Amino acid sequence: MLSEEKNRLLTRVGPGEPMGDYLRRYWLPIAGAAELDANPVKPIRILGEDLVLYRDLSGTYGLTERNCLHRRADLSYGFVEKKGLRCNYHGWLFDEGGACIERPYDDLAHPQSRNAQLPCIKAYPVKELAGLLFAYMGPKPAPELSVYEPFTRTDGFAQVVTADIPCNWFQCQENSCDPVHFEWMHDNWSLRLAGKDAPYAAKHLRVAFDEFEHGFTYKRMREGATEDDPLWQVGRVTLWPIGFFLGQHFEWRVPVDDENTLSIAWFYMRVPEEQQPYVQKHVPAWKSPIVGPDGRWISTHVINQDIIAWVGQGAIADRTKEVLGASDRGISMIRKRFLDDLESVAAGNDPKGTIRDPEAAKCIPLPSGDSNADLSLSKDEMMRNPYFRARITQDFRWHAGQPKEVRKAFLEAMGAAEQIAKEGL
Repeated sequence: MLSEEKNRLLTRVGPGEPMGDYLRRYWLPIAGAAELDANPVKPIRILGEDLVLYRDLSGTYGLTERNCLHRRADLSYGFVEKKGLRCNYHGWLFDEGGACIERPYDDLAHPQSRNAQLPCIKAYPVKELAGLLFAYMGPKPAPELSVYEPFTRTDGFAQVVTADIPCNWFQCQENSCDPVHFEWMHDNWSLRLAGKDAPYAAKHLRVAFDEFEHGFTYKRMREGATEDDPLWQVGRVTLWPIGFFLGQHFEWRVPVDDENTLSIAWFYMRVPEEQQPYVQKHVPAWKSPIVGPDGRWISTHVINQDIIAWVGQGAIADRTKEVLGASDRGISMIRKRFLDDLESVAAGNDPKGTIRDPEAAKCIPLPSGDSNADLSLSKDEMMRNPYFRARITQDFRWHAGQPKEVRKAFLEAMGAAEQIAKEGL
């Protein structure tokens, strides 16, 4: 149970709030690069700020405040030029740094004013990595963007999936340090949703939590497992400050504002040996629906099930009324680390996991209890392996609504012509 004051500290993310200022000190994923393919200008709201994300005709990314410096028009209706974003109202042009570099009529009527320094609109740097776009919204100098080892791989198929979650970011992130929910929400509940009542999944017998430089690990021992199980020896990663790493995919819970969260996930799967060398020229990005035709939350996919747990706690979970159990030690640990780090940053220190050395940020290994993550297999071996066979022959299990064209591109990468024909793609 948390006090009302501490609950507020952990959940409020607007400008000027301690947690909002804290999270601005990290590079945060804000979109898939492919989201700008159809339209290079996208309105976006992050950490309580209304912004516009764009890719200009030179390929440079920009992230600026939503309203034009001139008459406050909405720049999400602007259009890109070779350099920068032009307001559709009077044509004022802004570069990726927020500087106004052209005022068409004013430059003509008062040519002497061209060299006058104009106020800038707020702008934040954006970097592309592995098909994702990351933004830094904090004080300068910015830390290095952490390049985790999976982002350096070039032997598989990646995709970016987003979802709009109508609740506070922190109840989403706490889920990433909660191993026991897998047994009930994803295993036993899925069994009931399928119309079955037995057999229940293997019970959790032991859980353990440890802190390391880039977050926390949780380890679990279930019935039938041994001490050598990778999920007990290594575990999974609660990635600091807003992420989750499961060996073959990342998930982030990006605060939109106090009562809304942008879920961004990056999935990767190696292609069979026969498909090597393989180069993915385009990382698709798509949005997953969270509500079905009946108006109920979608419950058929893993992360959709998580979403039901998150939004069920309310727009902002009232932790003054909760009753924590023995499995919640990891949740207590990450709460304490956040609260301690808020004090540390207020004293002038860098937050947890900050990297200032460019060399140290280039290829960061993360612990992974996913025994399939590093397997390089032939097509036959993949089809004999239950884990990979399910991913090739069954619907995408993590998020509802995978587009047919993404499914087809994935199967083509896997060399699964028979499955393509079977599905009529």
